[in-house]
Amino acid sequence: MTRRSADERREQLVEAAIRVMIRDGVARTTTRAVVSEAGLPLGAFHYCFRSKEELLHSVIERITLRSLAPATAPPAGEVSTRELIFRTLHAYWDQVRERPAEHMVTYELTQYALRQPGLAEVARRQYQHYLKVYSDHLEAIARLAGFRWTVPLPALARYGLSVMDGLTLNWLIDRDDVQAQAALDEYAEHLSTVAAPAPPEPHDAHDGAATRS
Repeated sequence: MTRRSADERREQLVEAAIRVMIRDGVARTTTRAVVSEAGLPLGAFHYCFRSKEELLHSVIERITLRSLAPATAPPAGEVSTRELIFRTLHAYWDQVRERPAEHMVTYELTQYALRQPGLAEVARRQYQHYLKVYSDHLEAIARLAGFRWTVPLPALARYGLSVMDGLTLNWLIDRDDVQAQAALDEYAEHLSTVAAPAPPEPHDAHDGAATRS
């Protein structure tokens, strides 16, 4: 039997946990069910994770990373600020539509954590993670297109997270693609109105002196 590294086993357990949560629900997901799904002995869980809480954080991070990966890819060729914003949001939305069950798990996980004694920190860290990822994402868009946001980034990130979080939940409930698309485009249009050309980079004083000499 091939001996797997700790990272490989951790990877297996995270993916197995997502499958079990989709199939059985977050509340019914036990460590035994996860290791059984992964085809690993129970001891592998305690070797890879210090607690179930740590596993839940890893599940959140994995689903978030999978959703945002296509959206953070650099665009092919030159595009306008507006076009980049639209492409980025639509790349994320495509992932929501392709993996609805995973996104349902994230909302279920939030409610489960808030109701379980000692697990409320999971929900708090979940949304702190989302906020950090979304803020980094907005910075990346601005850097790729060479513009700046005219709204303070912390406020813009929280606003954007609230919009996309609510839009995703609404779609998971009614699956109305037409209305979801219209709302997404409206948000993208708004974002393009709070983007402005970045100021030119200041020239190094030494370089300027060398140019004049």
